[in-house]
Amino acid sequence: MPPYDLSNIMVVGISSRALFDLEKENEIFDTQGLEAYTTYQIEKIDDIPKPGTGFRLVKNILSLNEEGKERKVEVIVLSKNNPATSLRITKAIQHHGLDITRSAWIGGESLVRYLGPYKVDLFLSAHHKDVQRAINAGFAAARIYKPPKKTATYREDKKKIKIAFDGDAVLFSA
Repeated sequence: MPPYDLSNIMVVGISSRALFDLEKENEIFDTQGLEAYTTYQIEKIDDIPKPGTGFRLVKNILSLNEEGKERKVEVIVLSKNNPATSLRITKAIQHHGLDITRSAWIGGESLVRYLGPYKVDLFLSAHHKDVQRAINAGFAAARIYKPPKKTATYREDKKKIKIAFDGDAVLFSA
């Protein structure tokens, strides 16, 4: 069987914390350490996390594959979690019916090391430091911000993909 050809497919890497709301879990990691974090994730394995800041964007990007016969985009979840804690995220991906079949669970290592081998064209994260590390390593990367709160003038469009780039920081970075 030949290797999976990604030459005509846009590969988007997204951090697990941007795809799902894992801020409580991250707080446990920051304040109590890896062991408490891992225990919490395993205890909550059947609790599906809420969608995160990048969930709607990823869902809309994946919908591009519904147009035509050929796959246009591949999304890969990149996470500093270890494989034991990945089960909860994998269940959440399946629960939400996301067409995501590839992931990297790297056990605390830098995500940047995996962008090249996974042929990531665009890396998305809600956290500035991860985005900056990817840019510094020569990869296109963008920070995902929470959408505005719903108001009389703001209406969420569930089919549109909206991305704004800061040319000084992203497009023209050395």
